[in-house]
Amino acid sequence: MNGTHAARGVDLGTGSVGKLLCRLALPAIVAQVINVLYNMVDRMYIGHIEGVGADALTGVGVTMPLILAISAFAALVSMGGAPRASIMLGRGDKEGAEQTLGNCTTMLLVVAAVLTAVVLLWGERILLLFGASENTVGYAWDYMRIYALGTVFVQLALGLNAFINAQGYATMGMLTVLIGAVLNIVLDPVFIFVLGMGVRGAALATVLSQAVSSIWVVRFLTSERSFLRIRRACLRPRAQVVLPCVALGVSPFIMQFTESVLSVCFNTSLLKYGGDMAVGAMTILSSAMQFCMLPLQGLTQGAQPIVSFNYGARKMERVNRAFVLLLIACLAFSALLWAVAMFAPQVYVSIFTDDPALTAYACRAMRVYMAASLLFGAQLACQQTFIALGNAKISVFLALLRKVILLIPLIFILPAFLQDKVFAVFLAEPVADTIAVTVTVTMFFITFTRLKRDARAGA
Repeated sequence: MNGTHAARGVDLGTGSVGKLLCRLALPAIVAQVINVLYNMVDRMYIGHIEGVGADALTGVGVTMPLILAISAFAALVSMGGAPRASIMLGRGDKEGAEQTLGNCTTMLLVVAAVLTAVVLLWGERILLLFGASENTVGYAWDYMRIYALGTVFVQLALGLNAFINAQGYATMGMLTVLIGAVLNIVLDPVFIFVLGMGVRGAALATVLSQAVSSIWVVRFLTSERSFLRIRRACLRPRAQVVLPCVALGVSPFIMQFTESVLSVCFNTSLLKYGGDMAVGAMTILSSAMQFCMLPLQGLTQGAQPIVSFNYGARKMERVNRAFVLLLIACLAFSALLWAVAMFAPQVYVSIFTDDPALTAYACRAMRVYMAASLLFGAQLACQQTFIALGNAKISVFLALLRKVILLIPLIFILPAFLQDKVFAVFLAEPVADTIAVTVTVTMFFITFTRLKRDARAGA
């Protein structure tokens, strides 16, 4: 390895930063948009099941906290391991990078086994705590008990794909997601409508699709096509390898796991103040928010190998250039998504329901809930760059700030001061976002300025 390439054919150390970002980010964005289809397509079809669509959609929406929690554990392992592998590649340490990949693979399998057991044993009771009602818990549990059986596929597909992207194989990472999503889109209507399996058919289609994706990922990372490979000698967990990965992965874990906690808080509060209609609207809003966030995460995933590799190689001018381009792209994208949510919310809502009452309710709520989504670009660009630089402590604080410190308390505090309780619950989101973005951007520029100064002094 010559010190400038993270993977064959991808020049991270000397190539044009702008071209690299486009080359790596565009497939990552496509992959993230496709990835959201796994759950969104299920909801699209479920919401249109004749006679029971609205209740079934609400029931499946209640499963979202559990699904997000499962994905969060994949992030805990991989989103800390992948940046560390990129930094090691920047330093020319291929052996260390492969040790990281192997240890993370083992950890993903262990986590999958534990999560499967927990969901199968206590899943129905958890769903009731998460906001399911007597009318919707049957649909929720029908979906979740099948989805739980595919936990190992979710962990491997999501977790190991991060290591494909970390090497600069963005197109291959996109194909991993594309294969599963296309299969899910094809199987959903067959299982739901043709075979009459309803909600259970949607879950089965998702599990089979994730299984195919996970097989694709493992085959690639054990083949000669991958610069880093899963090797048997590297699978045995070592504390000095696993613990730093977990420490860096805590931030993305918190970001995703607290989405699960947030769903519970939103669902229980909205069920209390607005009933099943409000919970159904929240299912649509959270799906729209997912759509907004994942393409932005695709941008940051494309930038991560560039930032991490060049930071490891101490090329701070390239790190700075990558961040500036990432920030501009994220702000432009979030501005577009915000405009659609404010001026044409029916574009999102109509995807999930044709019920007139639910449509009108969700459109009104969306304008409140997504009022500050314009700022997401700055939030994610700064926060994810902290992770790419290996700064675990600040990343964890920022992940806790928006959701745990601000948003969760506001969900319960604001209804005490406003007459419209449901409006108050939705309002918590933009209030928390505005404060969190202000703090994140301020901390980032203070820290980043110091890093560049230290790099110049050490040159």
